[in-house]
Amino acid sequence: MSEAILVLNAGSSSLKFSLFLQQEEALNVGLTGQLEGLYTAPRFKVKDALGALIAEKQWLEGESLGHEGAIAYLADFLREQLGPHHLVAVGHRVVHGGMRYTAPVALNAAIVQDLGGLTALAPLHQPHNLKPISILLAQHADLLQVACFDTAFHCTQAAVEQSFALPQQITELGVRRYGFHGLSYEYITSVLPQYAAQARRVVVLHLGNGASLCAIQDGKSVASSMGFTAVDGLPMGTRCGNLDPGVVLYLIDELKMDVRAIEKLLYQQSGLLGVSGISSDMRTLLDSDDPQAKFAVDLFVYRIARELGALAATMGGVDALVFTAGIGEHAPLIRQRVCQAAAWLGLDLDEAANQAGAARISRADSAVSAWLIPTHEEWMIAQHTRQILHRTRAHAASVLTH
Repeated sequence: MSEAILVLNAGSSSLKFSLFLQQEEALNVGLTGQLEGLYTAPRFKVKDALGALIAEKQWLEGESLGHEGAIAYLADFLREQLGPHHLVAVGHRVVHGGMRYTAPVALNAAIVQDLGGLTALAPLHQPHNLKPISILLAQHADLLQVACFDTAFHCTQAAVEQSFALPQQITELGVRRYGFHGLSYEYITSVLPQYAAQARRVVVLHLGNGASLCAIQDGKSVASSMGFTAVDGLPMGTRCGNLDPGVVLYLIDELKMDVRAIEKLLYQQSGLLGVSGISSDMRTLLDSDDPQAKFAVDLFVYRIARELGALAATMGGVDALVFTAGIGEHAPLIRQRVCQAAAWLGLDLDEAANQAGAARISRADSAVSAWLIPTHEEWMIAQHTRQILHRTRAHAASVLTH
């Protein structure tokens, strides 16, 4: 019987999943899908390895599955689909690992409780990432579960990059720059030698509803646009990005806003949505003639260009840029404008290649190369989960033979 690994990425009202099948030494995607609208009108869609829709279901308005119901429904569905494969482990995306968890870890109740204590650092993600873990721990205690952290990739950054200019008694509580989207950056780093083998100084642009940039030197994260929380850095779909902390004090003093109202403003009402007043979706903004939509796009590109300059400075230059994630992979106009703003670095864009969505979008003689590489965080999680599975089995075998 062949083995399978399930990867889960849970949001506040969604559950995305990928099923990876062990085939000889390779892990290959078998199914991908998601359950959305878990508390309102749930929707279920599943695609096979070729991207063909193989199953879908729509619940009535007002029906609620919740995360527990979603896990139960998914489990029943997978039992029918696994066939000769046996589910041996579940890997989870967990946004925040704090200072302690700098590598993937096999989960138990104590670790889940510890990770729950980091909710204040990632309020939109952490509690929801942990829900399926707790459900499966209660229902299937013997099933190996592994947490993979978006912060872990950045643990190689120097202290001067991680630190805020705050009193030591504050920073010792964990108030520091962490960086996020680490699973995406780790995946890009793992495959980049296939594209730009000689590139030592790389800036990866993870541009999606959540957006950040990372400076990677010799395969290690040295700086990131995101900091203490995932609201920092670039303007995003609904998150404001970099903000003078004095603005928060002003909102409290002058507008009498409380903590929850400010949290909602910074995380859910700002970014592209807040600036445009139209949408958080870059596709909608690019199609719009509204001046505020244009300004939101202009601001997004400007802030990328500005952050790119800062990250280039940390490495003393750049050998390659990599665009990835939803906007990075599917918005040639954004790639074009960013590359044009980066011409001072020595980047010469190949406009035809960019429009065609080619892997290399810079000219062959460009001093700095530019690439379009789709990210695959789920594959990265599956790989980490398999590695921990193998270590667990090796340890068990060692105990039995001694």
